[in-house]
This record gives sequence, C-alpha cells and structure tokens, in this order.
Amino acid sequence: MAFLSGAAARRTLLAALGAGVLSSRWPAAEAAGPTGLDDPVKKDLAMRLVSSAENSSLDWEAQYAYIEDIGDGRGYTAGIIGFCSGTSDMLALVELYTERVPGNPLARYLPALRAVDGTDSHDGLDPDFPAAWREAAKTAQFRTAQRDERDRGYFDPAVARAKKDGLGTLGQFVYFDAMVMHGPGEEALSFGAIRDRARKDAHTPADGGDQTAYLHAFLDARVRAMKQEAAHSDVSRVETAQRLFLTAGNLDLVTPLKWKVYGDGYEIG
Repeated sequence: MAFLSGAAARRTLLAALGAGVLSSRWPAAEAAGPTGLDDPVKKDLAMRLVSSAENSSLDWEAQYAYIEDIGDGRGYTAGIIGFCSGTSDMLALVELYTERVPGNPLARYLPALRAVDGTDSHDGLDPDFPAAWREAAKTAQFRTAQRDERDRGYFDPAVARAKKDGLGTLGQFVYFDAMVMHGPGEEALSFGAIRDRARKDAHTPADGGDQTAYLHAFLDARVRAMKQEAAHSDVSRVETAQRLFLTAGNLDLVTPLKWKVYGDGYEIG
C-alpha cells in the first residue's frame, strides 16, 4: 500500500463518532516486549484491524486473492496488506515468490512490474495479471510469500521501531498501520516523516515522555499527512478506531473492541 520507488527503496523495504469501545477500564499498559504484537493472538488482531480498513472485512486471510485498481494512483492493489503495482512492494513480493518458485504464474510479469513501478500504469499487466494473481493465491507458497513480505516490509520494522520508542501493543499497532498506508521511508508523507513531526510535539516514552500524549501527537501528525492525499483524506481509520482505543486508555489493545472505518462498524469480542 505504501508509496516507494526504485530498487534501493525495495531493498530498504525488505531490511466515536458513532463508534465506541465496549469498556473504558483497562489494565495498566504492558511494557513493550514479546507480549505486544509479537504475540500471535495480538498479531492476528492487528491484521483484522488493518483488514477492516484495507478490505472492509475482518477476515484478512480471505484477502490473498484480492486484486483491483481502487483508483488511488497506485495501480493494482492486492493481497493481505494492499501490495501495489505502483509502490514497489508488489514487485518485491513477486520477486521473492519467483526466487522460491521459478515459473510461477506471476513470474512472466516481472518486467512489466519493474516498468510500471512508481506509476499507476497497467502496461504489460492487462488483461491477464489479475487472473494470474488469483491463480497464484491458491498456492501455499504464494500465501507464505505474502506473509513474509508483510513482515519484512511493514510488520517487523514497525514493531521494532515502536519497541525502541517504548510503546506497548496499541502503539505498535499504530506504527504498523501507518507503515502500511504511508511506507517506512523518510519522504514527506511517509512513516518516518510522520514520526519526526510527532516527536517535535511530544517525547516518546523512551525519551521520558508520556505514552498517551505521544501517541496522540503521532495520530495528529498522521491525520495531517492523510489529508494531503485525496485517496487518504477520509481519516476514520484513525479517528473512529485508533483514537478511540487511545482515548479509552486501551494501550494493550484488550478485547472487546468496537470501531468504525469509512462509516462501517466492526466489533471483536
């Protein structure tokens, strides 16, 4: 989903407003560590939250075969995390898959994916690329490659950065979701720039700041970035989801959760 371009970026990528929270009393926030999003249950919860925004569904495991052009200037969007043909991450995924499974249904599209990287073009992809994607998604190897690329490009760096900043489970998810949408780079609307702006307004816990105050500053900075892109100008995935959890003091993402994204309501018990 995030916007990156070029081989260097690909390799860097690898290295309630009607909604509410069902309870307003939560245990004290956990220390950042292996019980945060590294917990498989919490990681699954994070993916369900992301999927509600990316796919309007909590069933993230049903999204391996998903592919369409949603008209956001990033070409085809596909798979469990919204890999895009125009933002390098789809190319990185298909390269990884082809390293593991030469001759797979997507391998012949690698030249076209390299050519359209950084654009919204379908040149060399239409009309059969979506069908090839869906065919590949029937295989365990491609599903595994999607999960691995998600972890390398988004999940692992987001959680690692959040832990260094002293953030618990909610903060780790906030970073993860921001990386998915904005990319992990340092460009003006990227995760790195959003974090830099937030740190001008509040200290991270690792720097002696208050976790809640810092996360509000981060979400404020992210909302400002989102409003600068027409495709991301609806900020409900922040304001009627993450901000609700934060305002309720649910720094550990304890269920049950209730939120809205793009006007649709979701609940996890």
